Amino acid sequence: MVEQPTNAAQHGAPEGGDQVEHYDVIVIGAGAAGLLAAARSAELGGERGRRVLCIEKNRKAGVKILISGGTRCNLTHDCDRRGILEAFGSAGPFLHSPLAALGPRELVAMFNEAGLPTYVEPDTGKIFPASDRALDVVRVLVEMVRRSGAELSLGEGVISIERDGEGFSVVTERRTLRAAKLLVAVGGRSYPGCGTTGDGYAWLERFGHTIRRPRPALVPLTSSEPWIRDLSGIAIPDTLLRVMPRDGVAPSDTATSSQTVSAKRRRPGALPPGVLIERRGALLFTHFGLSGPAALDVSRAVTGAASPQAVRLVADFLPQSTVAELDEQLRAAAAADGRKQMIALVPDTLPRRLVEALFSQAGLPIERRAAEFGNIDRRKLAEVLKGATLLVSGSRGFEKAEVTAGGVVLDEVDSRTMESKLVPNLYLAGEILDLDGYIGGYNFQAAFSTGYLAAESM
Repeated sequence: MVEQPTNAAQHGAPEGGDQVEHYDVIVIGAGAAGLLAAARSAELGGERGRRVLCIEKNRKAGVKILISGGTRCNLTHDCDRRGILEAFGSAGPFLHSPLAALGPRELVAMFNEAGLPTYVEPDTGKIFPASDRALDVVRVLVEMVRRSGAELSLGEGVISIERDGEGFSVVTERRTLRAAKLLVAVGGRSYPGCGTTGDGYAWLERFGHTIRRPRPALVPLTSSEPWIRDLSGIAIPDTLLRVMPRDGVAPSDTATSSQTVSAKRRRPGALPPGVLIERRGALLFTHFGLSGPAALDVSRAVTGAASPQAVRLVADFLPQSTVAELDEQLRAAAAADGRKQMIALVPDTLPRRLVEALFSQAGLPIERRAAEFGNIDRRKLAEVLKGATLLVSGSRGFEKAEVTAGGVVLDEVDSRTMESKLVPNLYLAGEILDLDGYIGGYNFQAAFSTGYLAAESM
């Protein structure tokens, strides 16, 4: 069990908001960004006797950490700083300074030194605590706060934040607090059961900040297509999934294989014409639609569209080959044994149920022998295996979203310090920012790095 600090009321603070307490720094939110920021800020201000308070409305610290990664907590990714930047697409450059302050290697070393051994999952590059227990991550972070001398008050919700001279007045359910500097690290709206209900957006809007529409990201997608739902339980380990405008034309891969064999070969961030986003990884068919890393990673483009009906997913189930190469493989196999049904000549890496569904989508008879397939039908088969259209109806919402896309626009925050450009002495970190990356520990890294830099700047 993580030993959780007692709340303010248990320390004898009177209820009703009559007490006024003064701090040098107040951090609102005891998640990844807030806990590390509070510990680092107090550590840096230890010699000067800086008073730091981290305040959290939940009765436990790190609630979202505790459920992340299937309760294992994927801390970060086994890559360098550039790898983290690339996971955030066009928003990546904002993280240059935060990652310079605390990169993935430094983060792992910090946890190791604090008594949390870690390991790299070989197939994914994800980094987990050696115990596979998110509880241990929270335990270490809470202990870091305790050792730093910062105070941690749990079960104390914030009602309002006001400017108070050059500092801030924070009114909670129990008392009024004043601080010279304030860090808001309350997260977005994903997993609202963890307390991330978007409280910070209203506070920051009152200070003049612009909030880009929050929407679910890293979220499973829903579909009303019967053939997709009928494939529930089927997992494809390697799929290239693209999101395109509903009326857009799928990019051709017949020009050169170097353009099409794998998204990983292209310059990071470069996309084929008409493609909004693409990711290569595992895809899972479910009773409600689509899940798995590939679907989660592209979900931000679906939830960001005017409506789910405005986009479509195009799935390449054999991304290691081009259409031309697959067509030639099928032709050669048919020439070698034309008596077999054509469906039997499709690479056996794909489940039979999926292949049957794709035959149906292409309007091709499943029972037809390979010798009876002409050039046009064979090409049609290759194209559906390489570019099946998957229509989605939406997502499973914030309740199932791992992160929030949208939030405070980055242009209004100084990325060198995490200080608001609009309000001096106000700092922002973590998921409340319009900053969301791919699955794999990238978002936790961004939270830790922005929180750490904010602490160093306050």
